[in-house]
This record gives sequence, C-alpha cells and structure tokens, in this order.
Amino acid sequence: MAGRPPNTSHERWMVSYADFITLLFAFFVVMYSISSVNEGKYKTLSDSIGEAFSNKAQQGNESDTLQEGNLPTTIQPIALENLATEDLEKRRELSDEILKERKQLIQVSEQFEQVLSPFIDEKLVSVKKNDYWIELEMNSEMLFLSGEAELSKKAIPVLKKIAEVIKPLPNMINIEGHTDDIPIENLKFRSNWDLSSARATSVVHEFVKEGINPPRLAAIGYGEFHPIGDNKIAEERFKNRRVVLVLMSQAFARYGANDEERAKLLNLAPTVPSLDRH
Repeated sequence: MAGRPPNTSHERWMVSYADFITLLFAFFVVMYSISSVNEGKYKTLSDSIGEAFSNKAQQGNESDTLQEGNLPTTIQPIALENLATEDLEKRRELSDEILKERKQLIQVSEQFEQVLSPFIDEKLVSVKKNDYWIELEMNSEMLFLSGEAELSKKAIPVLKKIAEVIKPLPNMINIEGHTDDIPIENLKFRSNWDLSSARATSVVHEFVKEGINPPRLAAIGYGEFHPIGDNKIAEERFKNRRVVLVLMSQAFARYGANDEERAKLLNLAPTVPSLDRH
C-alpha cells in the first residue's frame, strides 16, 4: 500500500511519553524534598529569633529609662569594702585632732611671748615652739641665787604670769632643771643632779600655790648632762644654768590622756608604749 513504510511501529510515542513522566516525577520529588523542613530545626531557629528580638526590646527600654535619669531596676549594685577610704577617714580624724592642738599651742606660745616680753628682750627667757610641745627656757639667775634652790623674790611675779597662761589648759607640764658642769657638793646638795631636781621641784610647788592641778606637773633634774652651750665659755655656761617649762601635747604626754584617747590621737593600738620626748 502506498503512503506508509512497511513494518512501521505505531507505539513509539509511548517511549517518549514514559521518559517525560519519569522526568516530571523526579522534578516533583526534588521540589518536595526542598520544601520539606525539619520541625526540630525550625523550632530552634524560631526560639532563637524570638529571644534575640526580646533582648533587643528590653535593651531599648533600659536605654529609655537611663535617658530619663532613673537607674535600671534590673541592675543591682555590688557592695565592696573600700579599705582605702576607711583609712583616709581615720587619718583625716587624726589630722583634725592634731591640727586643732597645734593651733592651741601656737596661741599659748604667743601669749608667753607677750607676757614675758621684757625678760625675752633681756635674754633671760626664750620661747621655743614645736608641733607637739612648747619650751619656755628661764635662766636660773632670774629665779635663784647662786647654788640655791629656793625661789628668789623676783622670781614670784614671773611665775605668776606664766601660771595665768597655763592654768586653764589641760596639758601636762614638765619642769626641767639644768646646771652647768661646775661640781657642787655641800650639806644641801651632793651633786648638780640634786640641785637641778630641787630647783625644778621649787617651781612645781609655786605653780601648785597658783592653783595648777598637781597631776599635771612633773619635776625633772638633768644636772649638767644636757647643755645647750659650751661650758668652757662663760657666756655659754650662763645659758646652761636654766629651768625649762615644757608644755606637752595631749597626744604625747604620758599622763595627759588615757590609752584609748592617746591611741585615737596617734592612730596606734592601745598596747603600743607611749612616746616620750627624751
């Protein structure tokens, strides 16, 4: 028969159709696998994103609170011991106490200079200021006769003026007797030590008569062992014969304050021994 080749198959289109269906099936399988999401991973991702946005919102609220001048309530301050600050406070208290007494000692030294100015001009009296005590040096010639321990008549008015200055104060007062190195030995005094001690005691007794509380007073004899001048020169030897009144700071006086008060002034433990001037 004309128009159609012999032995031609009429089912060849099925091969092409089968290939098309296979490719289409493979395509849908791939698409399904891509669109399928692991539920656990999705939940983890979702929680992470939610937490991130929540923290961001909270930080934004705290920032707004700080801008309004209020401290965030979620932040709790941590209390730390500031030892340096406590130490500074103690030192400040100590400094205030000592500075207060130093000012008082300066005022007392100025009073001494005022009431004793005639004797200072004659070089019979000198006032020496220190941060923790005042030394009032009086030449023995103004107070005693040579080789004697009884006060002369001209010594009484001088000691009265001194007593008026120191009587209102609480400070301890040391009265120190000094001599030159010329030996003395008689029925009254065996040595310069005895003479210097007796002279210091005479001054102490006079101050007690003037109303100064006895527990504030101490009589000390140094003999010739603390000279301020050369004993080989007459003028210098004259300086060595002297009585020294020492008005002690409350912080350094042995009996001027109890252990607790002295520890506070000096910032020391009460068991630490007292500091002495000599």
